[in-house]
Amino acid sequence: MELDAKTLIITGASSGIGAAAALLFAAEGANLVLGARRGAELQQVADQISESGGRAVCLAGDVTDEAYAKALVALAQSEFGGLDGAFNNAGMMGDMAPAPEMALSNWQAVIETNLTSAFLAAQAQLPALRKAGGGSLVFTGSFVGISNGGLPGMGAYAASKAGLAGLVRSLAADHAAEGIRVSALLPGGTMTAMAGDDPDAHAFISGLHPVKRMAAPKEIAQAAMFLLSDRASFVTGGSMAVDGGMAVRLL
Repeated sequence: MELDAKTLIITGASSGIGAAAALLFAAEGANLVLGARRGAELQQVADQISESGGRAVCLAGDVTDEAYAKALVALAQSEFGGLDGAFNNAGMMGDMAPAPEMALSNWQAVIETNLTSAFLAAQAQLPALRKAGGGSLVFTGSFVGISNGGLPGMGAYAASKAGLAGLVRSLAADHAAEGIRVSALLPGGTMTAMAGDDPDAHAFISGLHPVKRMAAPKEIAQAAMFLLSDRASFVTGGSMAVDGGMAVRLL
């Protein structure tokens, strides 16, 4: 079992990639602390894991809240005795618009949710990993903002994900000697609620990928599992593309 007895936090765990990761990690032996804003949906994921013989607890909250980031770590320590890693996956797309038409409130919400929350998560989780003697942090980034290709109307999202890639590199440099690995995951188009339910939009997005389809959430979760597992023991500071070949077109 790839994650046997490892205690991991997953944010954005109520649906999509986060929920797929929760089910996969639990099946691979992990103890899980699940976080998301939607409490009822989050509890359903935790209950599904428990009913399957896995180990999961959950706490609803807002990842932009410093106290919530600390509470997730405290829950891992009180329920399972420590923390070995985290999949900091929560994020948002925000409204798409050119800068002159974009509301400042949208810009701030996207930056806080995608970038500031990553800083707060790292700030809370790193001392626990140091106490455990090492571990792995994985953040969900995006090819948007770090490739040579730009997408219209996505200034806030691109800026947040570009900033996240820089944060990951800095965290990795700061903590590598302590046995703490830090990586970003760069998903391509994935069939989640964020992708909407318009078949024409799905067909267009699929066509952008050299593989000519969108990912299933579990496919992204499998890559996150690798980065959190001991198989990735010499991997830190990088951004792993799990994008159906989008990097081939845009880099």
